[in-house]
Amino acid sequence: MRQADDGATGLTESQLRAMEMAGEAAVAYRKNLPHQPARPSLGLDEAVARFSHPLADAGMPDESVISHILQASEGAIHKMTGPSFFGYVCGGSHPVGVAADFLVSAWGQNAASAYESPAITGMERAVCGWVIELLGLPAGSGAGLVTGASLANTAGILAARNALLARQGWNVEAMGLFGAPEIPVLIGAEAHSAPLAALRYAGFGSERAQRVATDDQGRIDPAAFRQALDDCSAPPLVLLQAGQINTGAFDPFAELIPLVHERGGWVHVDGAFGLWLAAVPALADRLAGVQAADSWAVDLHKWLNAPYDAGVVIVRERRWLVEALSARGAYLPDVTQHWEPSDSTPELSRRARGVPSYAILRHLGRQGLREMIARHCHLAQRVADCLALTPGFRVLNQIHSNQVILACEAGDAMTMKVLEQVQARAKVYPSHGEWAGHKVIRVSISNYAMQEDDVDLLCTELEEALIVCQ
Repeated sequence: MRQADDGATGLTESQLRAMEMAGEAAVAYRKNLPHQPARPSLGLDEAVARFSHPLADAGMPDESVISHILQASEGAIHKMTGPSFFGYVCGGSHPVGVAADFLVSAWGQNAASAYESPAITGMERAVCGWVIELLGLPAGSGAGLVTGASLANTAGILAARNALLARQGWNVEAMGLFGAPEIPVLIGAEAHSAPLAALRYAGFGSERAQRVATDDQGRIDPAAFRQALDDCSAPPLVLLQAGQINTGAFDPFAELIPLVHERGGWVHVDGAFGLWLAAVPALADRLAGVQAADSWAVDLHKWLNAPYDAGVVIVRERRWLVEALSARGAYLPDVTQHWEPSDSTPELSRRARGVPSYAILRHLGRQGLREMIARHCHLAQRVADCLALTPGFRVLNQIHSNQVILACEAGDAMTMKVLEQVQARAKVYPSHGEWAGHKVIRVSISNYAMQEDDVDLLCTELEEALIVCQ
């Protein structure tokens, strides 16, 4: 195939056009978001069938591949990046982050090596430092950029495992877990599934963790927690929560964390979205005491609105993170002085996932980030206030952050019927959930573009759906 006209790019005309087509289509998609339905119009089976053909012997031209992907995806892309999406705390892939993500793929850098990708390491070091400072966490903490909060929780728990076993004289890196001393694990009864999965990955098992009773907002009950601590036979691993997935509530960090440290234990905080409130001075008191923990997990793709593949694990004592994850030799002389990306993530090869977050933070600045988080919390309260006054609905949580859960007074069947009606109308997209044994409609507010008009439309759609369903 003929080379491109300039001859210097090493790209054929077809390859260049394929890249241009993809870029143009991406921009067109985002420009057309206001006119798209809030959910896919195509069913799963039909969408899968469009792609599930036998792989041909002969390949397709570059441009034809992109054209095929665009055509086959038509009607099967969810409007998750739009301000009508209230389904989960996903963020919305901020445009400046998306633009930076174009560069990530084009540059094709292996971000695991500081020596080989110095610009990437510079940006990622900045992101880690900024996040630690914004959240008020201890200066000098170790951090790693991972795929999201699921892996950030896993990395934090692995660091905790190594540290707690070392305190009992056991080198888990050398000896493994066979015959290792006991580590009691405490976690709230309403914890998210991600830290429970992380316990499995770390070899603790999810069922042997002691579930501690919580209040009506999903916060750990201090009296029950004290009793659980008294039953621990060794320094425990305690998993606390900043932002309960349904209510958005926070465990009482200031009361619980000192109790754990008195017993030589380790506190890990699952702060996937809720930890971001610590960056807002007017809201930070809702997380009072969280900075005293030993490790934290936070998503960048949620409240920062970075494109997916973006999370941070932060560990107060960096060496435990390095010893748990480094594959180049955790005891090399320069390990504690030199910030090497692969020392604090489980990958030796990975994309430059920190670049979009760098772009977004530089774009927003401190004030922009704080304004966005505060606005989302205000919008959540606006939704709750509106629906609390609507006959037929019950708001089931206090507004601690950006989460609202509601149900129909007529019961679970009506709740699900209303939700299905709203989703079918495809103007907005809230999601389902379960709380206190009942079906609920869950409203999550995290998209960078959401304003009062967007949540007012949500309330109107819910109210009209209830009238239709009654």
